[in-house]
Amino acid sequence: MSQRKKRSKKFQVTDLPRHLQHVNLNAAGIDIGSDRHWVAVPEGRDEVSVREFGAFTTDLVALADWLAQCGITTVAMEATGVYWIPLFELLERRGFEVKLVDARRVKNVPGRKSDVLDCQWLQQLHTYGLLAGAFRPADQLCILRGYMRQREMLVQASSMHIQHMQKALQQMNLLLHNVVSDITGVTGMKILKAIIAGERNPKALAKHRDARCRHSAATIAKSLVGNYREEHLFALTQAVSLYETYQTKIADCEAAVARHLSSQPQRTDDEPPASQKRSQAKDFMRAEVDMRAQLFKLTGVDLFSIAGLGADTLLTLAGEVGFDMTAWKSEKHFTSWLAVCPGTKKSGGKILTSKTRRSSNRAAAAFRIAASTLLRSKTALGAFYRRLRARIGAPAAITATARKIAVLYYSLLKNGTTFVETGQAAYEQKYQQRRFKGMQKQALAMGYQLVPIN
Repeated sequence: MSQRKKRSKKFQVTDLPRHLQHVNLNAAGIDIGSDRHWVAVPEGRDEVSVREFGAFTTDLVALADWLAQCGITTVAMEATGVYWIPLFELLERRGFEVKLVDARRVKNVPGRKSDVLDCQWLQQLHTYGLLAGAFRPADQLCILRGYMRQREMLVQASSMHIQHMQKALQQMNLLLHNVVSDITGVTGMKILKAIIAGERNPKALAKHRDARCRHSAATIAKSLVGNYREEHLFALTQAVSLYETYQTKIADCEAAVARHLSSQPQRTDDEPPASQKRSQAKDFMRAEVDMRAQLFKLTGVDLFSIAGLGADTLLTLAGEVGFDMTAWKSEKHFTSWLAVCPGTKKSGGKILTSKTRRSSNRAAAAFRIAASTLLRSKTALGAFYRRLRARIGAPAAITATARKIAVLYYSLLKNGTTFVETGQAAYEQKYQQRRFKGMQKQALAMGYQLVPIN
């Protein structure tokens, strides 16, 4: 009996496990709403531990004052729409440590769902240190993010009016889109402006053909014979006017982006090295500013050297993830955050699925767009994309190539390295060598030896 008592005393636990200890003693939880916020603080800090506040600015100031009065230093809140942004920015300015958490990761116990219970559950989880804050870049990058998201909205709106132009032309049986690759290009806009001005002669309209257009003037004139009805001309006039208005606003947005980037501290005053890409000057220029030179001075590396990355994509990535990669421990953490790597769902030692999880990450979408442009690229990334596309299909190949581009982006910014394009031929040769080594191993395992023919 005495030995049993000694054994029980030996394994007696005096302290709570580390994951059950209070990590954040001064933690608060906030349930965000459109017109009111519920806030929970530790018990004993005030007469009530849960209070309701409105969404007006004066209410947000009162909320911050109450948190300071209760001795709160860190706050956790759910990412609910855009309602969290004013409170998040106010609390950060007041010196609180604010963590924005994914609502899917803090689900309460089923059957106990209310605003009061939600904020108390957030406060409890944050007290034990069980919540990880979402990535949010520095304030200067948030400004750039705002400009780029506004530009994205304007581009989407302008594309809608391009569809309105095409619809009006189709209703008049003016098949301009069959002979012109882009009706908003040089030839297309000149013809549209002439139609709006009152010109109806197909041959006269075809004279606006640009010298680089593939179709002849006779073919273009043939496509412009149609039924010019007044109501369709009215719709075409409004669509063209709205499209030009949005293009003006997009240019203003790009000018604001250029001004913001020029005000940021530069890492180097050097000019970027000679580009290996076969790109035109317009691929680098935005608002009459050389974005390649501008981003090189801000980062010290030439991000344009990575195949698939252009000015618009890099500006989007600058606003979404920034240039400081210290927020992610490794490239694997970065690609996992982007949701462009295979998933890991295992049970009983078996892989249930390795499907990439769904995500609305804008940076991941930018990397996927960059990957989809490599179909005819004569680079190593282009050869990699085409090989996978033939084997596993375009969607999976785009995701795999996007991961490769993301790894290169991370490596260049994290290590300050220079990307050297090896080319398609070098990639194909290296791939053939890998295949040969694999077949050689299989042959040796079966007791055979591979011998070259010549």
